[in-house]
Amino acid sequence: MNFLSHYYFDKTKTDAYEVLGMVLPDLLKNADKTWNAHPEKNEKLFIHHPQHLAILTGWKRHLEVDRLFHDSTFFKHHQHQIKLQIRESIKSSQVKPFFLAHISLELMLDSLLLSKELIKVEHFYHLLNSVDRSILSDFLKINGITNINRFFHFYDSFIKEKYLFSYINTEKITYALRRICMRLWEEPFTLEQETALTSCLLNYKKNLSEEFIFIFDTIDAQIN
Repeated sequence: MNFLSHYYFDKTKTDAYEVLGMVLPDLLKNADKTWNAHPEKNEKLFIHHPQHLAILTGWKRHLEVDRLFHDSTFFKHHQHQIKLQIRESIKSSQVKPFFLAHISLELMLDSLLLSKELIKVEHFYHLLNSVDRSILSDFLKINGITNINRFFHFYDSFIKEKYLFSYINTEKITYALRRICMRLWEEPFTLEQETALTSCLLNYKKNLSEEFIFIFDTIDAQIN
């Protein structure tokens, strides 16, 4: 799941550090894809610091939500159906349809949460901005992340730009897909492919809007 879908399960929480922990694995991955932290394997390092423990709590919930989502029939079904819908659109692209379908589904879920007004994104950003940078910095260092400036350059930009708001528009989902794919391929799509892909995703999102909340209700019941 993507940022906003993870936040959905924390939407009533007021502890900024737990909310941070819920999205921190994805923040790290976006800041530097080579970073590979596993605080859940060293819990004893965090139990004496309340805020670090709260981050760890959110982190572990992130892992559990992702596990439940990727193991679900919902995910497997829709990933396959999206793959079938988009494969002609990107036929000559280096990007594999199953890879793009996976990401597309996650971004569409974020988009639907926004369009249905099921989360308050401004509050999400507010909580992230209220985190004490020194506490977060210490947490990262304990986990072997030494380039703290690199992380906070991304983190501060993430909060300032608030680009997650843009996911409400399907065109911006395609833009986000391009940016993600450009980490692996210099030119993932042509303009024509992007246009066709946007059309496919727009149609699929309309159909998905009738049933998407099912997966959130299912996971919410399992983790609570």
